[in-house]
Amino acid sequence: MSVQALDNANYAKNIEYRDPLKNFHGNMLVYVHWEEHLSFCAALAFPLPPAMPFGALVSEVIAPHYAAHPDAARIDWSKVTWMIDGKSVTPDMGASLEANGMKHKSLVRFWTPGLAGFKGSAS
Repeated sequence: MSVQALDNANYAKNIEYRDPLKNFHGNMLVYVHWEEHLSFCAALAFPLPPAMPFGALVSEVIAPHYAAHPDAARIDWSKVTWMIDGKSVTPDMGASLEANGMKHKSLVRFWTPGLAGFKGSAS
């Protein structure tokens, strides 16, 4: 079977992405992942308004979506460590997602000290 090599310099220029910001009706796509809890094997995706306070992201989005995990009820949100797009941060809970440096397709990762999955199994 023959193989056709692609011109790497022009490859991305010829792709029409289906998830640009304009397709989310004023929201931005945000990925969230609870580290050391692999029962959730990948980040969860949410279309969220950029003006949403980070504290509302925690209380109205993150906490309810991870509530089924046995560790969820034991999370001390004041001790959680956060990373946004590869940078360790201390988010301002009262400021908007945008003001906390988030943009379309940002990845929010969080760690919960003392909780490492079901019985310490990272799952």
